[in-house]
Amino acid sequence: MSAPPRPHTAVIGLGAMGLPMARRLAGELPVSVFDIAADRRSVLAAEGARDAGSPAEAARDADVVVLAVRDQAQVEGALFGENGAAEALRPGAVVILTSTVGPDAARATARRLADRGVLTVDAPVSGGPVRAGNGDLLIVVGAEDVALKTARPVLDLLASTLTVVGPRPGDGQAMKAVNQLLAGVHIAAAAEAIALARGLGLDPGTVVDSLKHGAAGSFMFADRGPRMVQAYDDGPDPEVRSRLDIFVKDMGIVTGIAKDAHVPVPLAAAAEQLYLLGERAGLGARDDSSVVTVLSPNHREGEGR
Repeated sequence: MSAPPRPHTAVIGLGAMGLPMARRLAGELPVSVFDIAADRRSVLAAEGARDAGSPAEAARDADVVVLAVRDQAQVEGALFGENGAAEALRPGAVVILTSTVGPDAARATARRLADRGVLTVDAPVSGGPVRAGNGDLLIVVGAEDVALKTARPVLDLLASTLTVVGPRPGDGQAMKAVNQLLAGVHIAAAAEAIALARGLGLDPGTVVDSLKHGAAGSFMFADRGPRMVQAYDDGPDPEVRSRLDIFVKDMGIVTGIAKDAHVPVPLAAAAEQLYLLGERAGLGARDDSSVVTVLSPNHREGEGR
């Protein structure tokens, strides 16, 4: 039996998700990496990846390019900007789009790549940095069979749950939007619960420990709840595992495509407004759990909460 394929893989974007994904892949595959932050590239180079000076250099000779950037503007720059990856990719190569950008943006990107003979796998990811490093992500996929076959060795290293939603780029983004609707509403609901607990004079830590195992619990309540409690401690701010402004972007995608589909999403719309309030209060770069301080301001002075 022949050995399974080991596609030469480029990872572009070494942020909270891209760095652990690249580290995971570099342990198993030949990997090139690019990020505008040279220190992040150096971390991966020390672990065996090839440090590239541009997206084009990273993508040169790559069978698969993993895009792990924040939004569609960064997707455009990484692929089609100066020294973009698209100019270096050969026909038949595959771009895996792991970012949450919305169905229309994914389809538009796929069309531009198809004009160059490059295939697209729409594969937005969920799970957070720790799970990314352990290959334990939830990945939902929209892709044609030929593209998915090439990308599969990479996706299988990153995902514990991989669901093929449909045959077209954009299908994965549609499913991810449903996921983000639930995630965003759950975080907002957790914030309201902890704000109410504080208003009633209850200890928030006791509330989280008691309720996270019951019928009112959720993954987001159990995961974000302790960090929401930490926001009121005298110690350092909670570790940034998922920036608040990511949910500004993602809930905007949710409400936008819901409007286009003429589907009312009142809870998602309310959650979107809460994240916008958090961003306006200067919390955009902080952990999304900090949104609780919009509803129940921190007693500490001078921190913009």
